[in-house]
Amino acid sequence: MDYRDLIAGVDVQIPLKDGRFVKAINFDNAATTPPFISVVESVVEFSKWYSSIHRGVGYKSKFCSEFYEDARERVLKFVGAGRKNTVIFVKNSTEALNKLSYRLIKDKDWVVLSTFMEHHSNDLPWRDKCIVDYIDIDEEGKLLKEDLIKKLEKHKGKVKFVTVTGASNVTGYVNDIDYIAEIVHKNGAKLIVDGAQLAGHKGINMKSDEDIHHIDYLVFSAHKMYAPFGIGAIVGPKESFEHGDPEYKGGGTVDLVTKDSVTWDEPPYKEEAGTPNIMGVSALVAAMEQLSYIGMNNIESYENIISEYTLERLKKLPYVTIYGHYDNNTKKVGIITFNINNMYHQSVAKLLSENYGIALRDGCFCAQPYMQRLLGMSTNTEDINQYLKSYEKPGAIRISFGLYNNILEVDYFINSLNNIYQNYKRGLS
Repeated sequence: MDYRDLIAGVDVQIPLKDGRFVKAINFDNAATTPPFISVVESVVEFSKWYSSIHRGVGYKSKFCSEFYEDARERVLKFVGAGRKNTVIFVKNSTEALNKLSYRLIKDKDWVVLSTFMEHHSNDLPWRDKCIVDYIDIDEEGKLLKEDLIKKLEKHKGKVKFVTVTGASNVTGYVNDIDYIAEIVHKNGAKLIVDGAQLAGHKGINMKSDEDIHHIDYLVFSAHKMYAPFGIGAIVGPKESFEHGDPEYKGGGTVDLVTKDSVTWDEPPYKEEAGTPNIMGVSALVAAMEQLSYIGMNNIESYENIISEYTLERLKKLPYVTIYGHYDNNTKKVGIITFNINNMYHQSVAKLLSENYGIALRDGCFCAQPYMQRLLGMSTNTEDINQYLKSYEKPGAIRISFGLYNNILEVDYFINSLNNIYQNYKRGLS
């Protein structure tokens, strides 16, 4: 399976530090994926019809309004959402989770269970609005399902929402959403899933509202599924947004305004203040079409092949420490996090970029509590203050695959790591 011809810019030549040009290799897909060519072409074609949506009476305006509303239905179908759900378009998953925290929490004494493996975007928004507790992880970074049950019992019915990542952006672990959903619903809570690392790599099925394994709220970002222009979505029950004020107020959110009163429009419109990002929506629709045409199962299978090949090669390097547990029973998306022993992660990432044209990510990946656990870091106040003062902050190196990466790129990457380490040993790095 070769999907490289579907991706814009995949063969672009970039300059190295020594002045040579090489073909760019992107192993940073967990952050942002490049666009599909079909998405770029679709956006260019759609731009001919670009106009304001909702309330406009011109032909282009009506065309765009119909397209925008139809896009909601396409999203619902793409994620297998139940009939009671609506789609709210936002900038990205971060905005989506912030909106959910603002709109769903009605009492400071409510409890939200997050986990120790979350991206900051599925942790920080909840902290100032309610009581937040964390489902624990094991020493390899996997979610402890038994601790979910313990935490639900501990809070004795006060847990209103459990919010978990569908797949970790650090280790790639795919959580058992069906199991989690069943436990959560049996305990009278609702399930929120951060689908940012799933939507472009693995099929999502929110399931019907009557199914005990259903997802109540799903968020995702188009920029991680081969669509640019900054669009994302919340998929959740329409009734959740019917009452209360939206956090952003203004054009498009109201039904009637007088000097002394405001009557809000119905959701999803009240939640989408200002001029909607119709170009972003057109990109998302085109990306979903391309992903569906390829087949999410095919994408998942192909990325698993690349990941497993890379992992086997990395395991043979004695100077590499890999974080997380990897075996045939561990469900993952194409993410591997590691360090080269005794070398600073940022230095390695910089050398790979400047000397070999390989883009990847280093640091803590906006998941510092998770990385602190994986790295075995102390989190007492004195040690944290030392970390803050240190020039070399703790962290690791992450490679993350897209459907267009291939074995040749992996081989080049492994050879580059070997060169870097050998130069380091000789004092040349």
